[in-house]
Amino acid sequence: MSMETKDNSLRKNRLGVLGIVFFVVAASAPLVGMTGAVPVAILAGNGAAAPGAYLLVGLVLILFSVGFTAMSSKVTNAGAFFAYVGRGLGRNAGTGSAFVSIVAYVTIQLAIYGFFGGIMAGQGAALLGIDLPWFVWAAIAWVLVTALSLLSIDVGAKVLGTLMVLEVLSLLIAGIAILINNAGSMNFVASFSPENIFAGGFVGGAGIALAFALASFIGFEATAIYGEESIDPKRTVPRATYWAVGLITTVFAIVSFAMVTGLGSATVVDRVAEISEGGANPAAVLFFLVNENVGPWLVTIMEWLVVSSLFAGLLAFQNANARYVFALGRAGVLPASLGKTNASGAPIGGVIVTSVLAAVVILLFVIQGLDPILNLFFWMSAITAIAIMVVEILVSIAVIRYFMQNPGTHIFKAVIAPALSALLLSVGLYLLMSRFNLLSGLAPSPEESGNAWSLTTLGWTLVLLPFAALVVGFIWGLINKKENAKMSADILS
Repeated sequence: MSMETKDNSLRKNRLGVLGIVFFVVAASAPLVGMTGAVPVAILAGNGAAAPGAYLLVGLVLILFSVGFTAMSSKVTNAGAFFAYVGRGLGRNAGTGSAFVSIVAYVTIQLAIYGFFGGIMAGQGAALLGIDLPWFVWAAIAWVLVTALSLLSIDVGAKVLGTLMVLEVLSLLIAGIAILINNAGSMNFVASFSPENIFAGGFVGGAGIALAFALASFIGFEATAIYGEESIDPKRTVPRATYWAVGLITTVFAIVSFAMVTGLGSATVVDRVAEISEGGANPAAVLFFLVNENVGPWLVTIMEWLVVSSLFAGLLAFQNANARYVFALGRAGVLPASLGKTNASGAPIGGVIVTSVLAAVVILLFVIQGLDPILNLFFWMSAITAIAIMVVEILVSIAVIRYFMQNPGTHIFKAVIAPALSALLLSVGLYLLMSRFNLLSGLAPSPEESGNAWSLTTLGWTLVLLPFAALVVGFIWGLINKKENAKMSADILS
């Protein structure tokens, strides 16, 4: 029996497939990934085969989506992952995964606030003549994001849709132009053959490239969070998931292949090192190629689209995190007051908690004098990558157990696909953890990443945070029987 009342349920029939895709692709911020992660994956990873690493990760996540979407047809809940894990592995495991998910979405939003503030501080001074500290720009974004997330979900979808279309369009224009102008230099074998993709092995170049590729897909899994607000969620969520993963994979594969082609597959590592000043300025690589093959006008547009991409990511993750907090409040894992919605149907308690938490952490970083990009962005985004991977593995296992207890779904969707995804994602988790120094910026440079597991005390603290959240959440589930009963009713409703 459903426990939802008028003020503790989200507004239904607000989002279609495109609306959810807008939120999810905006969250993955492909332009930021192309300017930030891809050059490092080329330089410190597997060189010309970096596009193949992105394509491979996309295929693995499509495999994960098979079981994920099969579960979404059985459970429609704004808590998504925690509801899936709770249904398959029990309410205590569900609570543990919920805590990890909160860590994931809080840290990625904090990371983007740092990146947004740092980028705007530089561009505001250089291009607008407005010299403000990074945290002032972050505060402006914070106000806008909080205000928009308190409005109806379809308003946010329209904003994100506009920004996402411009972002993806600019990337595709750039990628296609580079490929056309350098058609004679295309080398599919260098970029997509298995022997090149895995060159250097998991402990070497391939591992680094795959780790950066995995980190670049953060956000696609949020499709199920919007199920309650979608039109026909049992059809909309699966379609949106496949469209989102497919679109993100296509953009990364095409544009990264264009970057390799434009710089020459045989010389791409040296050229990236030269243009990016040894990896210190990775964004310069794509902008150099765009300037050479399209013109400075598109470079200027893309410089500002990086800013809009970051803002879109902030809004997308604010909405996702607010809905997670809302679902946990409604389920009794968090205070019930957080499981309420306002007149427009927005999860007001979740929005306020998310915004206040972001403001507090940003203030702490400002007081400590830490850098918004080198510290806030790199530290937080690396934590997010690990946290998301942990929860995805739990979901894959939960799908198998659920369908073993509730047969009737095709064996490929119920067992084979989730089992393979659990195995492959476990390898991905190893890659993310073993390359945490590089992902988090704790290594001096891509060339000096050193021993993959040589983490400092700070490094181990950051890398183990998602696992600590999992344990704390599991214990919280064990000792809170009343909340557990309410959670069970919520995820089974």
